[in-house]
Amino acid sequence: MLIVDTHCHAGTNWFEPVEMLVHQMDMNGVAKAVLIQHGGNHDNHYLLECLRRFPGRFVAVVGVDVARPDAPHILERLAKERGVVGIRLHPRDRSPGDDPLAIWRKAGELGLTISCFLVDADLTAAPEFQALVKALPGCTFVLEHLAGVYRTRSPGSATPPYTAFRTALNLAKYPNTYIKFGGLGEFCERPAQLPLPLSFGEVLPLLDMAKEAFGPHRMMWGSDYSPVSGREGYRNALQGPMSQGTFRTDDDREWAFGKTALEVWKMDES
Repeated sequence: MLIVDTHCHAGTNWFEPVEMLVHQMDMNGVAKAVLIQHGGNHDNHYLLECLRRFPGRFVAVVGVDVARPDAPHILERLAKERGVVGIRLHPRDRSPGDDPLAIWRKAGELGLTISCFLVDADLTAAPEFQALVKALPGCTFVLEHLAGVYRTRSPGSATPPYTAFRTALNLAKYPNTYIKFGGLGEFCERPAQLPLPLSFGEVLPLLDMAKEAFGPHRMMWGSDYSPVSGREGYRNALQGPMSQGTFRTDDDREWAFGKTALEVWKMDES
């Protein structure tokens, strides 16, 4: 089974250099990865250098300063001249000028996938963001981190009755919308005593809920390296969701851990 990691960070001004990610991928049988620009960074030179140094191993999702009037033109140059496959946008990002959705529309025109920077499920559930997705059927949206469910950053979304998360899952009715999931440590409590192998005492039903809404063909795994190193670690972040029971068949696992990513991020299978 070909495994693709759809949410990795690499850099020299924050996080780790790409060689550290390559080591983790090689150790865990991960063939390809999507490099996601980290928040607050609009200089994409390092990500583009990674593409050059590791041809066929990575694709890049860039960050652009949307407050700049020329942001759509910058994005167009990156897409046409440097081969990037996506842009990372915050749900509240708006362009200056007459069209506040100009940067979103430009991504759709260029065929770029939008990785939605979500650290709180309330942002995904907000009427403004739901209306944005509805208004842009020509864009491809990927909801990061289970639509923003973080135990530490949005604890209310990771507790029953999961009101914000359920509202966020309504976006599954739009076929141009996908969802990423990471390790179980993003939304499960760290065990007080760590067993070997690692298991969480209670696994919340969030992955099952996402699968019921989106199906495995619109789900994709992303490790969140290198922040995941401060949670359960890269290997456990892969093995946890792969083995805990949501993806019961080989076909389910092949899509959720590889095939969906290949299609959405336009990656070469070889």
